[in-house]
Order: sequence, then C-alpha cells, then structure tokens
Amino acid sequence: MKKSYNATIKACFTGFVIQAIVNNFAPLLFLTFQAQYGIDLSKITLLVTFNFLLQLSVDLFSAFFVDKIGYRAAAVCAHVFSAAGLLLLAVLPEVFPDPFWGLICAVILYAIGGGLLEVIISPIMEACPTDNKEKAMSLLHSFYCWGSVGVITLSAAFFALFGVRYWKVLAVFWSLLPIANGILFSRVPIAPLIGENEKALSKRELLRRSDFYLLFVLMFTAGACELSITQWASSFAEKALSIPKTVGDLAGPAFFALVMGCGRLFFGKTQRSVNLRRMILLSGMLCLVSYLIIALSPFRILSFLGFGLSGLSVAILWPGTFSLASARIRGGGTAMFALLALAGDLGCTSGPSLLGFVSSANGDNLRTGVLFAAVFPVILIVSTLLLRVSEGRETQNST
Repeated sequence: MKKSYNATIKACFTGFVIQAIVNNFAPLLFLTFQAQYGIDLSKITLLVTFNFLLQLSVDLFSAFFVDKIGYRAAAVCAHVFSAAGLLLLAVLPEVFPDPFWGLICAVILYAIGGGLLEVIISPIMEACPTDNKEKAMSLLHSFYCWGSVGVITLSAAFFALFGVRYWKVLAVFWSLLPIANGILFSRVPIAPLIGENEKALSKRELLRRSDFYLLFVLMFTAGACELSITQWASSFAEKALSIPKTVGDLAGPAFFALVMGCGRLFFGKTQRSVNLRRMILLSGMLCLVSYLIIALSPFRILSFLGFGLSGLSVAILWPGTFSLASARIRGGGTAMFALLALAGDLGCTSGPSLLGFVSSANGDNLRTGVLFAAVFPVILIVSTLLLRVSEGRETQNST
C-alpha cells in the first residue's frame, strides 16, 4: 500500500463514524424533543422516516451525478451537509414558529450527507491500493459499529454528567467531526475507481448482468437482517431482562453494535484465507439460527444473547457483498455501488417495518415478529447458493 493513501483510508474510517453519528444521535433525544418542544411522538417518528427516505433518494440519484462532480467534491459536500444538519439541529427548532419543522430541516440536511457518505466511502476505499481489499472493506465497515457504540455511550455519559438539557452543546460538538474530516477529504489523494486496464460498464450493461440482481438481493437481505434486529434491540432488552427503559435503550443497540464490530474486525483479519461467498453463506445460516433462538428460546436471557449472536452473523454481510460485487463485476463503478447501497437501505427500511407490523398484528409479540423476519436470512442463503450456481456456469463457459 502506498504510504500517501494512509490519510485517505483514515478519512474513510472517520466517514463511517460520522454516518453512525448521523443515524444514531437524534434518536437518543426523541423523548427530550417531546418534552422540550411539546411535539407528539407520532410526529417525532417522522424524523426517522425522513432520514431514511432521503438517504434512499440520494442512493438512487447519486448514480447519475457523482461521476460528473467527482468523488472529492462529493465527499466534501457529504461532510458539509452532515455538519450543517448536526449544527442546525441545535438552532433551527428555536428559529421556526413550529420547532418540529426546524428539526425536519436539520434532518434533511444531515440525511443528504449520510446518504452521500454511504455511496462514496466504500468505492473510495475500494480504489485505494491496499494489499487485501476484502480486509480493508471489512475494517472500514467496522467503524460504523464503533461509531454507533461511541455516539451512544459518550452521549449517555455526557447526559449523566451535565444533564440532557445541554444536548445542544453536544450536537455542536458532534458537528466538529465532519467539519474536520471534510477538510481532510479536500486534501487526501483519491485513486480512480476504474483501473487502467478495466473498461467501465454502462448502466445498461450493468443491469443486463444476472449476477448483479443476485448481489442486489444479497445486499437487500443484508440490510434487512441487520436492521430488523438492531432497531428492536432496545425494546427486546427491556422486556427480556426487565431492566429500566433508559438502560434498555442503550444496552440493546450498543451490545449489538459492539458484537458486530468485533465480528468485522475478526473477519477482516481472516478474509485472506477464506472464500468470501462461502463465508457469506455460513453467516446467513448463523443469522437464521440466531433468529430462531431469539424467537423460540424459552429462556429470556438466551434470547437476549441471541441478539449478540445475530450481530456476529450479520457482521460480514454488508461489507462482504460490496467486496464480492467488486471482484465479480469489474468496472461496475459508481452506479454499482450506488444501486447496492440503495438495495441495502431498502432492506434497512423493510426489515424492521415488517418485524414491527407482524409483532403489532400479533398482540405486540416481538418473538413472532422475529420469527417471521427469519425469511430474510433464508432468502440470503438461497441467493448465495444461486450465486454459486452462476459461478459454476461461468467457469464451464470459460473452459
């Protein structure tokens, strides 16, 4: 690896930490927004909806404009939007006659930044001249986990020491990180995504490939498997262990993210010696087992530990699918990464929603919802097997 790209890799790692801040900071303040501004919780939940819908939109449209403006400009813009959204989260509710619309405007800004980060950071990292790209990609995505754990635990510590009434100070503090990293991205070297001896695929050529659709389904199920559990971890922690809601809100998501991050570190160190597609298949099987443990175990503590097992099982799915796509579809470029990010975000939206809907239809029984959501790891397993069949056909055709 060229020494000059060390700063680029560090900037990519920090970019995923910023994305974790964007997605996890505001939800910690939902009850505070309700109490301070008198906003109904049904309206506050729209903040999450706006965040993910905008990120989905950015995933889709970035395939058409990122190549035109360049990765450096896109990276700087992503950090500007992220910083502005976090900073104005502390300002706009006081400016607007209705504080809710101030919050919405801030969410729109940092959602655009978060969506851009999701699309561009992985290909920038993939383009860096590293010795083991699969290892680098797994380590990169582990920083989203560490960012999630960090923003949850450090915010909780800040609130415990100074009080939640000073949350605006913390919002300003978190905005400093994207400001600094945006400056770094304006200076670091960024390698071209398409190699000198590679031909860039057009969007039409990409969409004609059958293996791309299998990878699209893989990414969709990866997002669904991951977010179905993590979005409901706090509620399950509260019910399974009978602990106070505040502790459950922190312990559930932080526990899941910690185990997932450790899994990504472990896979990053061992990927040189394993078959990536086979590892994804085994991870899908482990995910299915963890879902069944959560849903069917008669022991509550075992069900809760099943959440940790699910965090380990999904660790490789998202970064592994990116690496698998890069290896199989040479020249996929921005369009491939953007559409795969779109697939992942669709899964992140669909999985938790389906689990919640089924749970609600069955008397708020989360176990039933988790059991129904086990369809996602099943689809992932089937898609991975079909990808193996596709590889076999390609091998036969080449001989």
